[in-house]
Amino acid sequence: MRRELAGFAAAGLAAYAVDLALFLTLRGPGGLDPIAAKALSFLGACTVAYLGNALGTYRRGAVGLREYAVFFTVNVAGAAVQLLCLGLSHYGLGLTSARADTVSGLGIGMVLATCLRFWGTRALVFRSRGGSTGRRTTWTG
Repeated sequence: MRRELAGFAAAGLAAYAVDLALFLTLRGPGGLDPIAAKALSFLGACTVAYLGNALGTYRRGAVGLREYAVFFTVNVAGAAVQLLCLGLSHYGLGLTSARADTVSGLGIGMVLATCLRFWGTRALVFRSRGGSTGRRTTWTG
């Protein structure tokens, strides 16, 4: 379990770095509006996290489109949890300061979303198929 958590965290940190770098590049020099920039950076980050988990953490013998689609859905659910925490705090509880938004969205929301992502990645995406470790990695559709 320790190796799994460490691998999941490493893939998540790499994905965060890609998300941040892509967003800043697409928003700044790329000149995209913030929603388009964030959508593309989210997609890039999901891809990096998926590959990091598939090839590293869970050492899958095959990387498939079905698994990627489920992984992407789990990550969208995680993003929704973060937005829900932010929205509930900001609009529901009236905690409208920048600090409150940061705590609810990037603090509490991120922790809950990460727990959901870890569970979803483990239980829905890379559930054990028995002995997939050590096989040659290939892309399957």
